[in-house]
Amino acid sequence: MEVQVFMLFQIVHSAGSAIYFVFFVLLLLASRVPRTNPGCGWWAAAIFVAFIARLTFLHVQADDAALAKLLYALLSITEKLLLLIGAARFFGVVLSRRTLLFVVLLMQLWLLNAHLYQFSTAVYSFGLALFNAVCLLIFIITVWYGSVALQRGIKLTIILTCALLMLHWLLFVPISRMLYQDWRTMAFIIGTALVVMQYTALIAAVLSLFQQRLLESESKALELAYKDPLTGLSNKRYVDTLFGKALQLATRPHQFLALYYIDLDKFKPVNDQAGHKVGDLVLKEVAQRMQTCLRSTDICARIGGDEFVVIATQLEQQSQAAGIAEKILQSLQQPYVVEGKTYQLGASIGISLYPEHGAAFSDLLEKADTAMYQMKNAGRGGYRIFHSEIA
Repeated sequence: MEVQVFMLFQIVHSAGSAIYFVFFVLLLLASRVPRTNPGCGWWAAAIFVAFIARLTFLHVQADDAALAKLLYALLSITEKLLLLIGAARFFGVVLSRRTLLFVVLLMQLWLLNAHLYQFSTAVYSFGLALFNAVCLLIFIITVWYGSVALQRGIKLTIILTCALLMLHWLLFVPISRMLYQDWRTMAFIIGTALVVMQYTALIAAVLSLFQQRLLESESKALELAYKDPLTGLSNKRYVDTLFGKALQLATRPHQFLALYYIDLDKFKPVNDQAGHKVGDLVLKEVAQRMQTCLRSTDICARIGGDEFVVIATQLEQQSQAAGIAEKILQSLQQPYVVEGKTYQLGASIGISLYPEHGAAFSDLLEKADTAMYQMKNAGRGGYRIFHSEIA
């Protein structure tokens, strides 16, 4: 019977040590990824200490059970210290490391005294259980009030596993001591299962932040690919890529679409004489004015230095296309006050219509460009709808 108990004891701690080491490797690899939350590294150190505690308890137990118990307890409370520091770093909560270290040192001194003066098992176990429970309670509070935007399910799982570990230390360990002769093995089996759940939830939290970073990076990459960095408007790539979808969603039977090619008048002298800084501020103001002239279903993009494209959708009469052009012209012709100086600009606008002048973005853009140059040659400061007989 004793041989079977000993073999079970060996199996439990060998399996627990192997599992802890796997978690250590996973957390260590995750902590090596650039810009990983620093709490991950502290958790890797915590589970490594737990791994060493298991190995120590396994190998020293045969020679000196009291020493094994002491070493395991000392390493166990060190693991809780590292776990708490990791939680504070990961969830952005301020915890005094000096205070935590001081409390841990006091607990370690208490354990040493308990070992030297041979405190009763009940007193020894109660002191260790109370310390672990308090540390887990602080961990729960840290997670609950943390500022990291973490999925609610992961957050609740971490809190639940910590709460179960608290109950394990305060209730199950004392109860198992009364019910089972080999209570340590049973307690270690339950404790290992709960620790595995806890660290699995922590790894899930780390992976969740990785996922958030990837999504944010993808969003920024798309924004850079499809946004004009100066004005914040869409760029030609965006319009070219999504024109088909915009055409499908924004037009209905008996409706048409108008594409406006807008080239600013008198902008080059502003850029040359006042400098690029002033020119950029003027372009930003132009973009803002154009957006105020358009509806939510319309698209506005900057495709070159002082060249813009507007796509007006869901139009029913050609007079509506002309009305939008007039509104844009009036807005752009208002004076621009930049750094205490006033500048007067205008615009020449060429217009092409779908489906009359083409179905592809490139065809409509080419015809609107042709109409815009016709307007410039005719004296600037106006708009013209493309007509094939004039081209």
